Amino acid sequence: MKKLLNTLYITLPDAYLGLKGENVAIIKDEVIIGRVPLHNLEAICTLGRQGASPALMSACVERDISITFLSTSGRFRARVIGPTKGNVTLRRSQYRLADDEAKSAQVSKHFLIGKIYNSKWSLERVTRDHALRIDLEKFKSKSAFLSESIKQLAAADNLEVLRGIEGNAANAYFSVMDDMILQQKDAFFYKGRSRRPPLDNVNALLSFVYTLLASDVGAALETVGLDPYVGFLHRDRPGRMSLALDVMEELRSVYADRFVLSVINKKQVKATDFLKKESGAVIMTDNARKEILQLWQKRKDEQITHPFLKEKISWGLVPHAQAILLARFLRGDLDAYPPFLWK
Repeated sequence: MKKLLNTLYITLPDAYLGLKGENVAIIKDEVIIGRVPLHNLEAICTLGRQGASPALMSACVERDISITFLSTSGRFRARVIGPTKGNVTLRRSQYRLADDEAKSAQVSKHFLIGKIYNSKWSLERVTRDHALRIDLEKFKSKSAFLSESIKQLAAADNLEVLRGIEGNAANAYFSVMDDMILQQKDAFFYKGRSRRPPLDNVNALLSFVYTLLASDVGAALETVGLDPYVGFLHRDRPGRMSLALDVMEELRSVYADRFVLSVINKKQVKATDFLKKESGAVIMTDNARKEILQLWQKRKDEQITHPFLKEKISWGLVPHAQAILLARFLRGDLDAYPPFLWK
């Protein structure tokens, strides 16, 4: 299994990244304010406006270190990666399967089974840990609905039907998202998903964390030789990492959503960490983004036992493990893709 190294997050909007020897140099106003050794890194993620030097990008490409550029609000802009890994037959298998909607539906079914199963587990975890603070019958009803949705997925045979089942299941899950927020209810509440732009503090957090997760999944797919832009459930769209979004589905509730709920309920973020613009868009302050990134890295370091591989790995390696399993399926080494079913 791949070793989890560090991701360097740069949150200073005016910082420029350069190369000094074997180090990433963080430069502001032509002064080096920090150095980080390249050998400790597997990825760099910058939320700045100034970019990175060609010399640094070349050094990172040679060492398989990806550089992801996000806007200062956390929106994905671009990613620099090295040469494609893996043999050409793997990607050809991926493309052939993606061109066949019937076969795409079969593999997409597994992504969605993982998503709904993990959403159901997340609700059951709340009912177990906070039974006296929630509407227990409401949660049980939504959990039962998700169980029925999994059964419906098993019988579905085309992408449109799968998307319909997933949409209904997502509505059921998100209908109790606000109930899972147990602290700071005056500042953190969920009334519905708003993306571009996020219109409240919770949506701002969700959008930022989903971007981080998508970047991690995209890098994992590249590492095993898959094309993150050609998906099965999410069809081709220029500039969209469709396969990364496919694999990410099963990790949203159990990894990203639980992280967001945790930082709210543990009061690791607060109302003053967010700013509302005249347009109604809500953004995080620079300090809040820095704190979220530190907490995200800590979460990635936490150890779990992978439910299919039965190996101890960190949360940060789960996208890599799923990418390996997907590649094995496409090569014909596995009869079906095993989704990440957390319990």
